Amino acid sequence: MHLYITGFLPDSFADSSLKYDLDVAPEFEQKVMDILGWESLAAEADGELPLTKEQVSQIAAAIKESLPDHLDLFIGVVA
Repeated sequence: MHLYITGFLPDSFADSSLKYDLDVAPEFEQKVMDILGWESLAAEADGELPLTKEQVSQIAAAIKESLPDHLDLFIGVVA
C-alpha cells in the first residue's frame, strides 16, 4: 500500500476529470502520515480525504516537491 495524491478542478468547474496525481515515495510516507495524524496506511485505506491548504503546504515541504495550489487536492491509500 502507498499514499496517492489526486487533484481536481474546484466544484465550480464542469470538468471533473483528474488533473493531477502523485504517488508519494515510500521514504516520505511517515512524514506525510504524521502531518495528517494517521497511525498507519491500513487504518486509512477507505477512500480519499480532502487536504486543507495548510496540509498541502506542509506535505509539499515534507516531500520536497511543489503541489498545485489551484486544484482541490485529496489523499488516499492504494494497494
